[in-house]
Amino acid sequence: MSGILDLLNSDLGKTLINGVSSQTNQPQNKTQDVLTMALPVLMQAMRRNAATPQGAEGLMSALSNKHDGSILDNLSGLFSGGVDSNVLDDGSKILGHVLGNKQPRVEQALGAKAGMDAGSVAQILKVAAPILMGVLGKQTRQNNVNSQSGIESLLGGLIQGNSPKQEQSFLESILDADGDGSVIDDVAGMVLGGNKKKGGLGGLLGGLFGKR
Repeated sequence: MSGILDLLNSDLGKTLINGVSSQTNQPQNKTQDVLTMALPVLMQAMRRNAATPQGAEGLMSALSNKHDGSILDNLSGLFSGGVDSNVLDDGSKILGHVLGNKQPRVEQALGAKAGMDAGSVAQILKVAAPILMGVLGKQTRQNNVNSQSGIESLLGGLIQGNSPKQEQSFLESILDADGDGSVIDDVAGMVLGGNKKKGGLGGLLGGLFGKR
């Protein structure tokens, strides 16, 4: 997998989009839009959390136990008849841990761009988060990742595998908090807490919709 967004173009991704769409009663195209924006944001947030020894240890522990990738073995079964409440509860916990108090703002921003209310975005993310963790768990096993530098490298590779086709933030039309035109800085500070290096979040979010 060259990048996390390549996941959405795979058979697994199509099953994910169809299943999440059905689970949340949202159109498939809007569900795909939300996931296209949200997955790299969640990955970048996890990468920031893994930048500390404690964060990396906690993430690796989760990926080697509960989130080892086994959820991917029967996605069609997961979605048939509705996603189990335990999976949704797990998704809520993952989002709370990864995004913290920025979660509502992230959901509002994604919803505004995708033309969906924040509550529906929240439901999509709750379903998708455990599956994303499963993807990471599987990648961790396949690549024999067992250190902080290893997990950071894995996350970085999955993010950087998405080649932006245009240099603009997906939030450009709705967020420019200080009015100076530097949307990327504002998004970096607003969504992920003060990391204003243009290369990181700007490159991550820039041009995601070039693939549409």
